[in-house]
Amino acid sequence: MNKEHRLKYYGWSLGDRYDGWRIRNVDPIFSVIPYILRTRIDSQIFFQEKINIDPIEAFIRLHKKDIPDLSIMHVIMAALVRLMSQRPHLNRFVVWNKIFARNYVSFSLAVKSAMSDEGEEMTVKPYFLPTDTLVDVVRKTNIEIENNQHAGKQNTADIIAKVFAYLPDLLLRATVSLILLLDKIGIMPRFIHLASPFHSSFFLTNIGSVGIESIYHHLYEIGTCSLFVSMGKKTRINVLEKDGQIKSNKSIQLKFVLDERICDGFYYALSMRMLVKILADPSVLLLPPEKVIVDEGVGKKRRDI
Repeated sequence: MNKEHRLKYYGWSLGDRYDGWRIRNVDPIFSVIPYILRTRIDSQIFFQEKINIDPIEAFIRLHKKDIPDLSIMHVIMAALVRLMSQRPHLNRFVVWNKIFARNYVSFSLAVKSAMSDEGEEMTVKPYFLPTDTLVDVVRKTNIEIENNQHAGKQNTADIIAKVFAYLPDLLLRATVSLILLLDKIGIMPRFIHLASPFHSSFFLTNIGSVGIESIYHHLYEIGTCSLFVSMGKKTRINVLEKDGQIKSNKSIQLKFVLDERICDGFYYALSMRMLVKILADPSVLLLPPEKVIVDEGVGKKRRDI
């Protein structure tokens, strides 16, 4: 991640991290909840949404020449980036009982080098700006995948994992404990943060690509990721229209696992409604958002996007 990927704020306050700003302007109940629900496992909530992909597939066919390699996953990713530009609380995270606003937008994606039992799985982490369009998301994601998907090529996360694997058990346990402690106080080495798939806005898995339905995947205690999204396979469902007619739609199921400490259920519900609205008309993703909403919880800092 370089400087262009970071959201720009003027000012820094004691308690901020290099990857996020401390949320200070928050409802008192949310300042207390992280001390009661101390882990992401305790704080997980589950949500699912059936997405009609007929308009998405029609949109992809329309733009197959001007946006090569465009897929449903790209559209959903771009919609989630757009959602974060309008619903910034979704890009918060909790570390050591404190809530922070993340200063970047990124996805962790699990990618296989080949669709077989022998194909190695690796995780890539493209970075985005809240002003990115669908074209930007496709370009940045494809570059990241292409750079990491060549057979035999290892990314930084793979190299770090293999180095750790050679350590004796006692030293490995001590090393991991030290890294977790450094992450809690916000001074974990940046090269580990950049390589870590657990430090991202979303963790996204497209298991529909192998023909199975979406799952609820737990959040990780390590890192700062507060949202896990799973995409399922394409299915056909019958929908009762307002005029009483039954229509068959092609759909996929998205399942979300969310950390309830970063915002309340009403905020999540309105965010999911906005996501469905965006996916119903993907053409809105071809242009940047008219306005990027600032997370008011960071206080008087100004963001320049």
